[in-house]
Amino acid sequence: MKKVVTCSQMKLLDHGTIHNMHVPSLVLMERAALATAEEIRKYLEKKNGSGNLKKERILTVCGFGNNGGDGIAIARLLHLAGIRSEIYLAGNPDKMTEETRHQWDIAMSYQVPVMNNPVWDEYTVIVDGIFGVGLSREITGNYKEIIDHMNEAPAYKAAVDIPSGIHGDTGAVLGTAFEADLTVTFAYKKRGLCLYPGRAYAGRTVVADIGIYDRDRDGSELASKAAWHIEKSDMKTLPARKPWGNKGTFGKVLLVAGSKGMCGAACLSASAALHGGAGMVKIQTVEENRIPLQSLLPEAMLTSEFDEEANKKNLNWCDVLVIGPGLGTEGSGKERMLWFLENGAKAGKPVILDADGLNILAMHPQWMKFIGEQTILTPHMGEMSRLCGLNVSELKEDPVARAYQYAEKSGGVLVLKDACTVVTDRNEKLYLNLSGNSGMATAGSGDVLSGIIASVLCMYLSCEEERELSYKAAMAVYIHGLCGDIAREKKGSHGMTAKDMIEALPEVLKLAEVQSKG
Repeated sequence: MKKVVTCSQMKLLDHGTIHNMHVPSLVLMERAALATAEEIRKYLEKKNGSGNLKKERILTVCGFGNNGGDGIAIARLLHLAGIRSEIYLAGNPDKMTEETRHQWDIAMSYQVPVMNNPVWDEYTVIVDGIFGVGLSREITGNYKEIIDHMNEAPAYKAAVDIPSGIHGDTGAVLGTAFEADLTVTFAYKKRGLCLYPGRAYAGRTVVADIGIYDRDRDGSELASKAAWHIEKSDMKTLPARKPWGNKGTFGKVLLVAGSKGMCGAACLSASAALHGGAGMVKIQTVEENRIPLQSLLPEAMLTSEFDEEANKKNLNWCDVLVIGPGLGTEGSGKERMLWFLENGAKAGKPVILDADGLNILAMHPQWMKFIGEQTILTPHMGEMSRLCGLNVSELKEDPVARAYQYAEKSGGVLVLKDACTVVTDRNEKLYLNLSGNSGMATAGSGDVLSGIIASVLCMYLSCEEERELSYKAAMAVYIHGLCGDIAREKKGSHGMTAKDMIEALPEVLKLAEVQSKG
């Protein structure tokens, strides 16, 4: 896993490195500039071939904070590498920080050209070094005009640490923002580079190691409440299947789902659980769904009984409960949801509450008392709006804060589904998911996720290593995104369906086996 930090956490890490570990800020600035200049050179050499860069012309637009000092150093390094490179100062030079003033003096000593009135269309690369991660105010006036000119230019665009105008914590656009093809960020990825729209404005993001680490002199963590994002290499943590196991060993999933005429969601969720490695899946549904479900998914068991004796038998049988896909919000759907939610909580069963299960909960908030630390709630933005009473635009202003607030209130693990899905719990464990794509915004995608989460929980049933429920949920979300990425490669983002994601699941889990063996 890789750490994702807020602006305040990054400031703390900077301060700790400079003042506690005694690394001069100018050393960090030089390392940042070297890393960014190297990425720009890589792009130019790939574009032109090495040694043929004479037609390139680079403009670095610099503010007067330390982000501008990085930019000035980048211009100097490219200039000394024989690439035509120029500096444009945006703002008042009298407000330069000490470090930026030092970089300016060095650049002037090396006679790096300075432009006062650039013709924007003449440049093949524009580097944004105006504002850093600390920006919190809306960009207006001259700065807005400059950034608009930069965006309109036909050049390749590179941002230093974060595109100017993007909020470092929320990813929001502060009036206007630089539209980068490449962002080189330092030490750790920032939240605003993970959340949309900031992630889109950043383009390809490279995290450069410049010597800032999350350790104080005594070995303690400086940003202990940071978020994380899962990577492919983390899939090696998934438990291997025991060679002597049987279908009972690998977990039994009870899926309370489907209403009359709504068996598709149940089928997708159950199919995902089976393709994800669950040993057995039983669907508790209405009798009208028996024939289509048994025809579509013969590997799954099915029951339409709903009485105290049958319910207790099914609850005792299962290891994991999924409640909600296609359930409906009235009549028998509501009754089934309440019985299994209440009794599942009493039995200490892991419960995944999805789709109509969440809609019913929103209609009956008093049932929140049955949500506990073994419950995973998986709302998309619309469902989350109904659960917490905020509109979607309010949720999107700061999805991390809203997710944590609801997790703290409910006591469960919250999976807030969006282009960057947020997973968190009441203990402030936080994961931001970076896999997946826009093609996954299609009917049934959420049903597939509920089945994948169930299958991941089943993987850990016979595992000696303890993992927090939030980690398991985050891993399932990451796997779901990888399935979407494979589906897009094969079908394209317009043509892919939820079924394509299920078909990709064995390929993704095969990758996990390879990672584990490696």
